[in-house]
Order: sequence, then structure tokens, then C-alpha cells
Amino acid sequence: MGPYRAELLKKELGIFTFNDLLDLFPYRHLDRTKVNLIREITPDTEYIQVAGRITSVEVLGEGRSRRMVAELRDSSGVLELVWFQGISGMQKLLQAGSDYLVFGRTGFFQGNPQITHAEVELYEKEKPGGQAFLEPIYPATEKLKSKGMGGRQLGKFTLVLLGLLKEKDLPENLPDPVLIYPDPATGQSRKFLSRYEAYQQIHFPTHPDLFRQAVFRLKFEEFFIAQLRLGLIKSRRHRSSRGVVFAQVGKLFNQFYTQYLPFELTGAQKRVLKEIRRDTGSGRQMNRLLQGDVGSGKTIVALLAMLLAIDNGFQACLMAPTEILARQHYEGISRLLKEMPLEVRLLTGSSKSKQRKEVLAAAADGSLHILIGTHALLEESVKFHQLGLAIVDEQHRFGVAQRARLWEKAVIPPHVLVMTATPIPRTLAMTAYGDLDYSIMDELPPGRQPIATVHRFEDRRPQVMDFIRHEVAKGRQAYIIFPLIEESETMDYEYLERGYENLKAWFPEPKYWISRVDGRQKQAERDTNMQRFVTKDTQIMVATTVIEVGVNVPNATVMVIESAEKFGLSQLHQLRGRVGRGQEKSFCILLTSPRLNKEARDRLNTLCATNDGFKIAEKDLEIRGPGDIGGTRQSGMLNFKLANIVQDRDLLELAREMAERVLEKDPDLTMEENRGLKSFLQGQHGKTQWSKIS
Repeated sequence: MGPYRAELLKKELGIFTFNDLLDLFPYRHLDRTKVNLIREITPDTEYIQVAGRITSVEVLGEGRSRRMVAELRDSSGVLELVWFQGISGMQKLLQAGSDYLVFGRTGFFQGNPQITHAEVELYEKEKPGGQAFLEPIYPATEKLKSKGMGGRQLGKFTLVLLGLLKEKDLPENLPDPVLIYPDPATGQSRKFLSRYEAYQQIHFPTHPDLFRQAVFRLKFEEFFIAQLRLGLIKSRRHRSSRGVVFAQVGKLFNQFYTQYLPFELTGAQKRVLKEIRRDTGSGRQMNRLLQGDVGSGKTIVALLAMLLAIDNGFQACLMAPTEILARQHYEGISRLLKEMPLEVRLLTGSSKSKQRKEVLAAAADGSLHILIGTHALLEESVKFHQLGLAIVDEQHRFGVAQRARLWEKAVIPPHVLVMTATPIPRTLAMTAYGDLDYSIMDELPPGRQPIATVHRFEDRRPQVMDFIRHEVAKGRQAYIIFPLIEESETMDYEYLERGYENLKAWFPEPKYWISRVDGRQKQAERDTNMQRFVTKDTQIMVATTVIEVGVNVPNATVMVIESAEKFGLSQLHQLRGRVGRGQEKSFCILLTSPRLNKEARDRLNTLCATNDGFKIAEKDLEIRGPGDIGGTRQSGMLNFKLANIVQDRDLLELAREMAERVLEKDPDLTMEENRGLKSFLQGQHGKTQWSKIS
């Protein structure tokens, strides 16, 4: 390959090395032995391979309407082939009167079958006794195709490379014990293909079963290496990160638990508390992710963990992403602890100077037990006497560097509990957060009523507005949420503006009062408008998604989401979680236009069918695929070339189990059997960002 072609491969596909070329896997294979007849093409046919004679070739039209049209005939019928691009190259290849093998996506034009931009090559019928084979087709860009380096040419490069390689050039990276695995179909022990053979068979399979084994082996390898890396990070953290010891469950914890706990803890809450007690008593720093569905009672667990710290002579802090959420935590926790001899204070950007000085002095001399706040807690001036536990709410709103500044506020880093109300499917949590210990709270406290969710089209708006009036007449409150379409802030603003004016016509003052909250308002104005809703001065809150997280108004029983088809499933679930926080029956109404695509219908139907955030998160993962998941700081780990964490979750479980087994036996990979694995990991160093997460 000359320098020009090599440069093209670098620019277009990021292929710099032999290894990069080997890791460019074919997206499909052509069975060169299977040739269909033209008459077999139906409206249901997607792709087809046919062989026949080109009977005519002509170039029609000028400029943008220029196209090349060829006619292919076999014994059963006629197929039209059309090209709008790469015409000059095809003119050199196609000759009337010659036989060609044609592959492509079928369609119909004026009732006749047609393939646009077919893949074409001269057809040589196999000689008797010739070997059947599957030909790989690789992803290629339009620029590569126009330079004669399409999917088939890439296959020729790969074939030459594989011919040059010996088994020593692709050494085994899985230890012998891992090469034996239980067959998912039969449960019997089987052996993975060797790495060398897997690469040969995934590119140029000699048998369908060997191709399946190659894909299985290489998918497993992707999962296994990812899980092993996470396991190494976690294992090193467990061994090296010294933590303060919470040796006892003391008087304050027991007093609150027996006298002031507002409700019986769920089984999930009790399980998480046991995990926290085990971590904080181990002598190692706790680094635990607590994920729980909307309303699952994470705050009570956080409070009990803080009491555990205080009983052992330490202080605790809780950091929230917004002032309103920090204030709600402060008010809720202060109310729960009002009968107990504990000092709880709030620190935010808007704290008055005098109040701020008092808080800083109390934190520094140890008389302050619990400090709740926003980013203000990260400031240099905030010093603790003895910080033992740091809790971060809605952790994805904070950067790693920001959170790390909290841990630096103690000589021995405090125990860390990060909380999120966005449920993460277990398979994703295993992959994205595998280096944290994580706890799941999947039960709602008793007394919480499920929220009734319904989907209504725009023509039912009058009935929806009547329903809001009916609820307000009973003394309840309602949210009306407008979408934020990132492409156009101006359009969003106009949409919200128009919606707000229309609502004032439905709910005129002074009978009704409406709070309005949007991203263009200054923080102080936004907080004031939210506070008016919290204190029931207004009955209706009109907002964008700024209220997605943390607003707690138990009296609000109606959530109307405008243009609900424009929201993702997880976001819809988060918004719905703003209601259903009191004892009254609550409702979520999804308003949409009647024109919905299948994906939008699937999302809305899922939301109407279940209140379970974990089921919703699983469905969201299925619909959208893993992609680059917002908030998972290790999203680079999800960019697998072959493996899919939704479709291959059983294989992910197997890889995780085997990685754990290897590390349990040999935590530093120093044993002889793991030498190849360690060497491979060192060779891969720097290809992915595997940062330690705090």
C-alpha cells in the first residue's frame, strides 16, 4: 500500500497500524455460493445477491440529475441498476454482454425491481470442487469508495495481512483457565477459539459455526478486558485507600432509629445501610454509588449514614447541585433532627456574610455536625475539624475534579457516598461504574401511591385543562413542562413564551396564580418563583426541564408534559417523579401531536405501562443503545467494537464472573498463567481513559 492510500485510511477510518486494520471488523459477509433469481425479489426483500448478464448501460441527465442506468437479466427476469455517484468508476467496470454478480438493497420503481448503488463484480461460476466461502464486506466512506478503496478492497488488504501473520504475531491474551467456558446452550465445557484463529475466522470464515465461535470469543474478550481493568482499579483502591473507621453504631443512630424515624425502612434501605456499615468499619475508604428510583428514600439512608459518622466523632457534609435542592435537604433533615442535640447548617452562594462566618467557624471547631450546601462547600475557606463522610447528591451534575476537592478537606480522605435518582440498568452499571461499589434501592416506602400516567393528543387539551382546574379546586397544585430543544434556544423561549400566554387565558388572574421558571431567568428570580410554588402562593408552575431534579412539593398532584415525544424516557420518568410525593393520588399527562414515529410511541407506551425506573432504564437502553451515556464518566468503556451490553448481557455476566475469579486468585497478575494477560494490558495502556473515580 502506498503512502497516498495509507494516509486516506488514517484520515477516513483512523487506521494507523496492522492492529487497527485487524480490528476493523466486517459488518456482513456475502455467501458467494448463494445466488438468487431476480423473480424472487418481493417488496419484503431487503438485500439480495443475483447474477446475470448486463444487456445495456447508459448515462442519463445532466448536472445533479445525472445518473447511470444498467439493465441486468437472468433466466427469470430483469433488474434495473442505478448509480448517482461514482459513475466514472462504474463505466470502466460495466460492459454490456458480460456476466456480473450483483449485491444490494432492493426497492421498486414504477412496479419494477431496482437496486441503487449496487456492489458489482465480474461473475465467475465456481469450478467443480471449489471451496464455498463467505466474503467479508467492511464499512467504508464515500471518499474511500470513490478512490477505489471500498469495502471489498479493504477485505483484500486484510486478506494479505492475515496471510503474513503467524500465531506468534497474535499471541493468546486469555489465561488457560479462562479459555474453558460453560456453553450457554448446553452448559457443557467448551474451549474458546485461539485469538489467532478467531481473527482469521471473523474476517474470512471457512464455516458458519467457526464464524459464530470467532464472534463469541472476540465479544467475550472485549467484555473480559474491560471488566478486568475495572476490577484492577477497584482492587487497588480497596487495598491502598485508607479510610477512617466507624467502629460503633452509637447513641444518636439508635435514638433516631427508634424514636424519630418517620416510617418503617424498606428491605432495600436496610440492605444498603448494612453495606455502608460494613464499608465504613473496614478501615478502607468507602466509595459507593447509591442509585435509587424517584422516591425510594435515599435521603433517609444518607441521614442515617451521617448519624453513624457523628456517633464515631466525625462530621458529615452533603453537597447538592442547586440551591433549591440544598435548601430542601437542609429543611427536611433539620425537621427530622429537631428533637436531637445536633447542629445542622446550610451554606450556599447566597448565604449572608454574618451567617457564613458562623458556619465556617462552627465547621472548623467541630461544633457543627452536619453541613449541607452547594458548590460553596468546595471553597478554600470551608475547613472541617474532622470530616468523616461526604455525600454528593445527583453526582452526575458535578465534575470529578470538583468532587475531589471535597475529599481533600481531611487528612485521611472521608468516606464517599454518591447518590443518583436516575436508575441505571444493572448491565450498564457493571460496565460504567464497575470500579465503584454500588447499591441499588428498588423498593418504594409504604404509603407511596403509584402515579397514573396517560397519553393524550393535542385535540384533548381542553379536557386536560379542565382536569387541572378540578385538581386546583381541591387545593392541589400542577406542573406544566415545556421541552428544551437544544438546536434553538430562541425557538424554545418563544415556545415557552407562547405556552405561558395561552395558559394565562386558560387560568386567568386573580383566580389562579402561575409561577414561571426558565433558564433565561437569573438564579435569584428563578429561586423566588420556585419558592412561591413551594409555599403554595401559586397553584401552577410553568417551566422547562430546570425542575427535573430535586423539587419536592408534596401538594403537587398533576404533571403535564408538553410535546412529550421530544423527551427521552429517563427524562420523562424524572419529570414524573416531581409528583406523587404526598398522600394524594397523582397524575402525569403526556401531551403530544398526533404525528408520532414508532420510537416515540414505544417510549410513551413504556412510561404509561410502568412506574418502575429500572424497567424504564432497561427499555431506554434498548431503544437508544448504550451510545455515549450522559453522566457515566466512563462512557469510553462502552464503545465496544463487537459486543453490545443490551444484546450480550449474559456474556457480560460471564466475563465479569471470570475476571473476578482471576483477580481473586491473583490480584496483581503476577502468576505465570496470567503473564500473557498482563503483557496485553500493558500494551493497551493509554488507548482508553481508565481514570480512577472518586
